[in-house]
Amino acid sequence: MQKYNISRSSYFYAIGLSYKKADAEIRGRFSLDDDAKIALMNQAKANDIESLIVTSTCNRTEIYGFAQHPFQLIQLLCDNTRGTVDEFQKVAYVYKNKEAIAHMFRVGSGLDSQILGDFEIISQLKKSAKLSRKFGLFNHFSERLVNAVIQASKRIKTETNISSGATSVSFASVQYILNTIENVSNKNILLFGTGKIGRNTCENLVKHTKNEQITLINRTKDKAEKIAGKFNLVVKDYANLQEEINSSGILIVATGAQRPTIDKHLINTNKPLLILDLSIPKNVDENVTELENVSLVHLDHLSKLTDQTLEERKKHIPLAESIIEEVNTEFNDWLETRKFAPTIKALKHKLNDFKVAELDTQRKKLSDFNEKQAEIISNNIIQKITNHFAHHLKDDSISTDESLDLIKKVFQLEESTKTNV
Repeated sequence: MQKYNISRSSYFYAIGLSYKKADAEIRGRFSLDDDAKIALMNQAKANDIESLIVTSTCNRTEIYGFAQHPFQLIQLLCDNTRGTVDEFQKVAYVYKNKEAIAHMFRVGSGLDSQILGDFEIISQLKKSAKLSRKFGLFNHFSERLVNAVIQASKRIKTETNISSGATSVSFASVQYILNTIENVSNKNILLFGTGKIGRNTCENLVKHTKNEQITLINRTKDKAEKIAGKFNLVVKDYANLQEEINSSGILIVATGAQRPTIDKHLINTNKPLLILDLSIPKNVDENVTELENVSLVHLDHLSKLTDQTLEERKKHIPLAESIIEEVNTEFNDWLETRKFAPTIKALKHKLNDFKVAELDTQRKKLSDFNEKQAEIISNNIIQKITNHFAHHLKDDSISTDESLDLIKKVFQLEESTKTNV
């Protein structure tokens, strides 16, 4: 496995778990709220981790970072969540170096999303990068990589139709309501939780259901009021939650709580109630299904819903992958260049020392020595030599590490040419 000469640590890793192998319950045990992310960052600093990016969404939790062994990152995750190492190992993935880079590209470009073409993860990645930078855990490699992933994501959005139509879980939930509930415009709808998924769901509800009986409740009321004002909706206090549930036909739960906030004891009505739980961890207790009038649907079910739009999007996967390949190749070219750049720089300095010594000798020997001309010719020769070495080191058919060692040995270059980013 190739080592990247860009860090004090040996390897770049991506460790995590997603909807592909981990169900909602397990994902909930490994989810990180804002406080947990800050605690994780502080622990990483204390453990002398150099660079770290942490993402935690409804369908995945991941850490990208430098470590001598992936267990260092796995331990960080387990120490700051309710998950254990044993649970992690059963459902997790660990990618290393170029595989880790490729994984971030697929995730950030919507190709690895629970709903194909869902680009909400890219805003999470930007937010995560901002947090890492704040804690001084964002080196030049990570910054360059995140920017490259953002670039690929933007190109895929504009150059393909993979995200045509609505693609998010929030839209899938509204689509489910429209396909399941008759006369939805006449139903009382309660949205509990106004985070990002809640906000997006609210917007889709207003746009697609034509329902004017939508009520918002959030633990922090002013957040709900900001959204309500935008769409002219009703906001109720958290204290009115049970009352509002019992007067609703549809309840959408999108809170960020770490444990269930809704259970059967809050429901004291016999009329049909559809509950959509869009939260990770699950925020609706399974015991609500003991009530005959209640139907419970979780986002994992919603994400499996396929329609013609999704089938159309799949046709654009090859073009999206080619864009990723192009941007990823540019990133890896930069990475390879950074690997040997210090040696080329040291070689150039060594050749320049040779030039200075030789020009000094010729200056003493020749009475008509042309200083300016000799300087230009020498510099051109040095540039040609270093360009040839750089071109050689870029050749995929040769061992870069062996060539670097040979150049250092022949020209007696200092070992300090290794670089830390």
